[in-house]
Amino acid sequence: MIVKFVRIGYDNSTKKGSGTYNMKQIIIIGAGAAGLTAAIFAARRGANVTVLEHTDKAGKKILSTGNGKCNITNKFQDASCYRGSDSSFAMEVLKKFSEKDTIDFMESLGILCKEKNGYIYPRSEQAATVRDGLLMECRNLGVVIEYQVDLQKIQRENHFFTLFSQTANGHKVYQCQKLILAAGSKAAPNTGSDGSGYELAKSLGLKVIKPLPALVQLRCQEGIYKEAAGVRCHAAVAVNVNGEMVCGEEGELQITNYGISGIPVMQLSRFAVKALDARKQVTAVIDFFPEMDEEELQLRLTNMVRHFPKRNMEDILAGFLNRKLAAALLKEMGMKKNKAAAWYDDSYIQGMGTFLKSYKTQVIGSNSFKEAQVCQGGVATTEINSCTMEAKKIPGLYLAGEVLDIDGTCGGYNLQFAWTTGAIAGKSAV
Repeated sequence: MIVKFVRIGYDNSTKKGSGTYNMKQIIIIGAGAAGLTAAIFAARRGANVTVLEHTDKAGKKILSTGNGKCNITNKFQDASCYRGSDSSFAMEVLKKFSEKDTIDFMESLGILCKEKNGYIYPRSEQAATVRDGLLMECRNLGVVIEYQVDLQKIQRENHFFTLFSQTANGHKVYQCQKLILAAGSKAAPNTGSDGSGYELAKSLGLKVIKPLPALVQLRCQEGIYKEAAGVRCHAAVAVNVNGEMVCGEEGELQITNYGISGIPVMQLSRFAVKALDARKQVTAVIDFFPEMDEEELQLRLTNMVRHFPKRNMEDILAGFLNRKLAAALLKEMGMKKNKAAAWYDDSYIQGMGTFLKSYKTQVIGSNSFKEAQVCQGGVATTEINSCTMEAKKIPGLYLAGEVLDIDGTCGGYNLQFAWTTGAIAGKSAV
């Protein structure tokens, strides 16, 4: 077996035995948003940078962000937008590289940005613009990106990191003194996020909090789902854990044949998933009329029934909701959709109002990492110096991006965390 050994940054071009180590040589694991950003900031400060990527392309996950438009960041930044065991960590690092710095960074790559309700996108509205801008800058700076490098093990000894890998050309060993781990999470594995970064972090002695899906669809017990699959409507959704409400969101709800999806569901899914992992009972409570209180809805329904007593209940409710959804909800309430509205007295109608304001459904699971946009969990932020992104116990090792125990809400926050931590790690490692 032939093993190729590469010591990144070792210069033995001088007299025999007088080799020296160039501290401006850096290896980065992962060619995603955080890894490419770290590479650029390190190279701009004179470092010679090598990026190791285990897939055949860089920045695959960037292409899927913002429905292909790449929601780069958001003008509104608050601790509530970042979640983890210590969400304050995100706000600490943002003091060193903010959303304004991100916009400046994009413009330094030749990418003009636009704002829509606080959300920042490339003006082209193409995620490929961002990916290509990062790669062009890497090429301009002389950053080397090696593809299809399957890292199998990292050892640290005498201030050196030795990386053992399998490549298309056989086994290869790298060695460096400065290493940036930006290998992503387990979410969206088709983009290259396979969770290998967690195992590498563990092998170096870092604490890893159990990764679970976040920003993911929720699976519910059978109810309205098969009959109303495909319907989208404005609603408020709350998650109750063991009978107590833990969070709520409002927005466009999507009914699927297995449960619920849409931005409000994605936003609160991490709490449901975490509770289910702890074997707690999780219930989603859906308010199909968040714009009015229960009394007003009951009054509007009662007036409609009195005005159109000969209409059947499906026709009555179709004036309030998507007809497909109305039929499914009537079935859940045990009301016959073809029976004339006049048949039902006021108590039935008031009960309907209560039901539509608080439809309860048991959450039994979530979709897998394959469908999740990001992960919750990862390398504990207590292990990391927020000023430098360096591991407190392992000098020379820096971490950035989704491999850390921070997950943002929808709206550009996960990418902002990637740009921020990547920039800090790249600058600090030089």
